[in-house]
Amino acid sequence: MPAITAAQSTIRRPDRVAADEVDDADQIPFVARVADYAGTVLRPYGLRADRDGVPPQRVAEFADVKLLNHLAPKEFGGAALSRAADRRVHEILSGACLNTWLVWAQHAPIVGRLAKHRARGGDLSQRAHDVLSGRLLVGAAISDVRRFPDHFVEATRVERGWRLNGTVSWFSGWGLNSAVFVAAVEPASRTVITSLIPIDRHVTAGVLGLSALGGSRTQRIHLSNAPVADADVISVQPLDEWRREDVDTVSDARPQHFGLAA
Repeated sequence: MPAITAAQSTIRRPDRVAADEVDDADQIPFVARVADYAGTVLRPYGLRADRDGVPPQRVAEFADVKLLNHLAPKEFGGAALSRAADRRVHEILSGACLNTWLVWAQHAPIVGRLAKHRARGGDLSQRAHDVLSGRLLVGAAISDVRRFPDHFVEATRVERGWRLNGTVSWFSGWGLNSAVFVAAVEPASRTVITSLIPIDRHVTAGVLGLSALGGSRTQRIHLSNAPVADADVISVQPLDEWRREDVDTVSDARPQHFGLAA
């Protein structure tokens, strides 16, 4: 592997943030409010959450602190945070209670995805509006696309929508979430369909034994002919494009590592 020159080492991707920007975010009122909540509510309960699970009242608390839609546009009540400030919020919550952070962290980026979808002119279902407005806690079921073709949720095109079938390897917040943001693959076209669907009789859970983060309500979930209306589809894109975006998302050192270390 060729050596990295001094000039190369100074190059920062435009979506990366410097440490001093993250530290400065502590002065933002929203970030300070999150820090107070984490210190007074989450941290004292942390060991109990690990043993008994993240309690249902956390959802209402997230809504009160505006953590359910902090990445939403301002007209939906979003906090208009920079990437540095958002990173600090992740650090604060993960440092206070990693189980609670994991449940919340599955939801928070979805709000940002819905906001981008809307900014590009995409239509939003009522369910998506409720997420942007901070009225719903959503869980994420997207990582199995990385395992295609060995394991994935399969999408089948039907009239005015899709049908989803398959097992999601892990899903955090089961019992607290009202909806699931799921990524599925149509194998023939190698197309990834992301959608926001309700947790109903088509979505069931199975026990998943964890060696850590046992309080995060993480389970396997099964989708059996789960219907997806076209109005609930957020994106349809080639698999290779989805993978490129995914690598950009997960390749950086994540803020929860810093929060947990602190």
